Amino acid sequence: MPKAVIYRANSVIYFQGDTADKIFVLQQGRIVMTSADIETGKEIREIIQMGEFFGVKSALGRYPREESVAVIQDASVLAFSVPEFEAFAGSNTRIIIKMLKVFSNQLRRVHKQVENLMEKPIAGGSENGLFHTGEYYLRNRMYSQARYIFGRYLTYYPTGKLADQATKYLQAAEAAFARHGDGKGPAPIAGPAFKDDPAGASAPPPPPNAAVRTPEAQPLSDVAKEYYNGVSLFSQEKFADALNAFKRIIVSDDPEYTGKAQFDAGRCLFALGQWDGSIKHFTGIVQTTPKHPDMADILFMMGSAWEKKGDAQRAKGFFGKVLSMSADDDSSARIKAKKALNALGGA
Repeated sequence: MPKAVIYRANSVIYFQGDTADKIFVLQQGRIVMTSADIETGKEIREIIQMGEFFGVKSALGRYPREESVAVIQDASVLAFSVPEFEAFAGSNTRIIIKMLKVFSNQLRRVHKQVENLMEKPIAGGSENGLFHTGEYYLRNRMYSQARYIFGRYLTYYPTGKLADQATKYLQAAEAAFARHGDGKGPAPIAGPAFKDDPAGASAPPPPPNAAVRTPEAQPLSDVAKEYYNGVSLFSQEKFADALNAFKRIIVSDDPEYTGKAQFDAGRCLFALGQWDGSIKHFTGIVQTTPKHPDMADILFMMGSAWEKKGDAQRAKGFFGKVLSMSADDDSSARIKAKKALNALGGA
C-alpha cells in the first residue's frame, strides 16, 4: 500500500540526480518542481497541482531524477513504490488516464528549436527530410522520438537509399533508450560523425554525404514541413496540436503525405482517448485504402480501442486479423497483437 508522508515547508522531497524509486501524488499543500531548460539552461519552476503525480517518468524509466522537488507549504503526499503504482494503474484505468493527462502537462517538453530545423532546406526531398529529422532527435538524445521517426521512414521507404542506415539508427535509438532513457547517456551521433557508445554498443558510421545530398535537392514543400511539424508535436505528446496539423495535410490532398497524415491523425485520436473517434477514423482508412502500408498497425489500434471500450470480443477479432496478415513474425504489430490476444484469453 502507498504510504502517506508529511513534508514541512522549505523541505526537499528529492534532488536532481537522486535515485528514482518512488512515485508521488500530492494530496494537500504546495510543492514546486525545478528543472533546467535543456536548450537555454535557464531554471524552470512548475507548481504541482493537488492530485497530480510526479516522479513517474524517472521511477518507471529507472534512471536518476531530472528535477528537484521542494515544499513551499506544508504538504501531504502519497508515496508509491513502482509495483504499487503499477497495481494501482492496473485497477484504476480511468483514474490513471486522467492523472496522466495532468502529468503529461508538466513533463519537460522538447525545447530544441525543431521549427528552425524544419525551416531550413533539407536535401533530397521528403525521404531525406524524414531521415534527417530522425538524426536530429538521435543526436540530441531524444531516443523515443528518434525511434518513432526512423520507424516511419522504414514504413514508407522500406527500400529507400537510406533504409539500411535508418535500420541501424533505429536499433541504436532502441538500445540507447533501453540503456539510458530519454535525455541520458552519450549521444550516439555527435556532429557529422557517429561515435562509439562507451556504455557498450558501437554505433555504425553515417552514410556518405553523397547519399544524402544530391544536385537535384529541393527545399521541403509547405506540406512536408507541416507533416514533420505534426510528427514533432506527436513525439512531444502534444496530441491535439499534432491532430490539427495532420488534418490540414489531409484536406490538402497532397498525394505523398495524405496517407501518412491519415494514419497519424488516427494515432492522435487514440492517444487523446477518443476511442469512438479513432475507430471511425481508422474504419474509413480500411474502406478507402485497404492496402495502406500501416494496415497492421491500424487494425491493432482498432482492436485496442475496442478493448478500451470494454468490448473484448471485437478486440479479439481485430487482433486476430493482424495475426492472419502475411507479415514478419517479428513485426511490431504482430508481437503486440499476439500479446494482447493472449491477455484477453486467446481467440
